Amino acid sequence: MAMEMDSAPNEVGVELTDTENELYDRQIRLWGLESQKRLRTAKVLISGLNGLGAEITKNIILSGVNLVKLHDDKLVTEEDFCSQFLSAREKIGTNRAEASLDRARALNPMVEISADTQPLKDMGAEYFGQFDVIVVSGENNAELLRIDSICRELGVKFFATDVWGMFGFYFASLQTHRYVENIIKHKIISKPNEKQKTEIISTPVQFEVEYPAYSTWLDFDINAPSYQRKIKRNGPGIVLLRILQEFRDVNKRDPSFKTREADINKLKKIRDGIASKSTITDDAIGMLFAQVSPAAAVVGGVVSQEIIKVVTKMEAPHRNLFIFDPETCVGYVEPIGVN
Repeated sequence: MAMEMDSAPNEVGVELTDTENELYDRQIRLWGLESQKRLRTAKVLISGLNGLGAEITKNIILSGVNLVKLHDDKLVTEEDFCSQFLSAREKIGTNRAEASLDRARALNPMVEISADTQPLKDMGAEYFGQFDVIVVSGENNAELLRIDSICRELGVKFFATDVWGMFGFYFASLQTHRYVENIIKHKIISKPNEKQKTEIISTPVQFEVEYPAYSTWLDFDINAPSYQRKIKRNGPGIVLLRILQEFRDVNKRDPSFKTREADINKLKKIRDGIASKSTITDDAIGMLFAQVSPAAAVVGGVVSQEIIKVVTKMEAPHRNLFIFDPETCVGYVEPIGVN
């Protein structure tokens, strides 16, 4: 749904200091002062301080939000050093969120940054209601579904995301989202019988879009003919995501390089139960261990970009499942539950 606006979006009731104007000068030039003001009031929860979480944390802190809460109840391990650059090596064995605080705070002293270490499953509506945007990685589907249900009741924007090896995804559950785009038109300004001259007119137009709940992904039929026809074009990333999430649900963990051969066999068994070998190759299954830094950087960059879109209300966030394919290193968006 679109509605033409007579003027620019209403200003946010916050003023940037001279220091903030100087620090965020390049960003203000890119997306405008009003967008930066919206960022300045935003409160973001990032749960899961793995390599992907570190990338998202870095980008969101540098964007100039008001507050970032880092959440994790896991400890730093050697595996984190594949991509987790916020925790120092001497922090092995300490909580990942707390281990990331010093380097996170050094990125931008104007952002309020703190850590929580309690299990996410113990958090309820009162906790999640503190934030404008919530990003969660490393959780099983039942927990993601629970959090999304709470967020939808509270009107909080929710992203579920993860990276396994060179494969990654995110799902955006944004409920009813309103945003503004500048529609460009050419207006004829020349007089009759003169050579035609035009000028560009930019008109801000407000759009309203519905984003389905996370449950639509759980209900998605990967064997439906309509999806099977897309596999040749986009690749079988959605099938791979289903395999990985089932592995996590069954084994209460992700594939580990310490038990690589055994876990490859477990992944193949899940694959053979829901898809053919030709759909997901053995080579693809071999690329799903730890979080490889380039994949975490790509997926983390895309997720951060989408969070900024959501907060600033400028441009349309992708709707709604993003897949980063490990074999082609190409990302694409699949509309799930969208008419």
